[in-house]
Amino acid sequence: MQASARAWTDADGFRLAFADLGRYDVPLSKKMASVQRPILCVARFYMDKFKQLIRNVPDFPKKGILFYDITTLLKNAAALKEVIDQLSSRFRAQKIDLVVGVESRGFIFAPALACDLGAGFVPVRKPGKLPAETIKVTYDLEYGTDTLEMHRDAIRAGQRVLIVDDLLATGGTAAAVTQLVQQLGGEVAGLAFLVELDFLNGRKRLDGYDVFSLIRYQS
Repeated sequence: MQASARAWTDADGFRLAFADLGRYDVPLSKKMASVQRPILCVARFYMDKFKQLIRNVPDFPKKGILFYDITTLLKNAAALKEVIDQLSSRFRAQKIDLVVGVESRGFIFAPALACDLGAGFVPVRKPGKLPAETIKVTYDLEYGTDTLEMHRDAIRAGQRVLIVDDLLATGGTAAAVTQLVQQLGGEVAGLAFLVELDFLNGRKRLDGYDVFSLIRYQS
C-alpha cells in the first residue's frame, strides 16, 4: 500500500511533492508494519516543511522566550490548505459532531475543520464575550488563574467533540476545555493542535485522550 503523490504549489510557483495521508485515518498501531515506516517518513516531511514556514521571533513577548509566529505559515494559501487537510484527515473516521475552537487562535482552524468534517462549530471564549447563558471553568496558570466559558446549550449529551487550538504548551487550557465539554455531557473524541511544545509536557495533562499535533518542537 503506497500513498499517492500530489503537488503543492504556492503563490510564488514553488512546488513540492507531497504524499496524500488522507487515506490513512486509522491509528498507526493498527496498520500493517510494512506501511508504518513510509507513513512516519511522510509525516516528518510535512512537519519539516511546515516548520520552514514558521517565523522564529526571539525575545517575544519577553526576553529569553523564542516565539513561534504562525502568521507566516497562514499567509501561504497552499500550506494553510494542507494544514486543514492533515488535521481533518486525522479525525475523519471519528464521526465528529462538533468542533470546539478555543479563543483566539483556535478560531482560525476550528471552523475550517468543522466544514471539512461536516460538523458544527462551537466557540470557547473569555468571560463576558458570549451573549447567552454560559457554563464556565477556572483553571490555574503559572501566576494566577484564568477562566473560559461556553454556551450552556452548545453541546447535547452524547455528541462527539473535537477540541482545536493552535498550540499545546502546558496543557492547562486544553484540559479546562475538556471539562467544559464533559459538563454538558459531550464526548471528547480528540484534541488537535497545529504546534506542540514537547518540552512543556502538556500532553501529560491530557492523558487518556486522543491528542494530535502537526508540528512538534523539542526545545
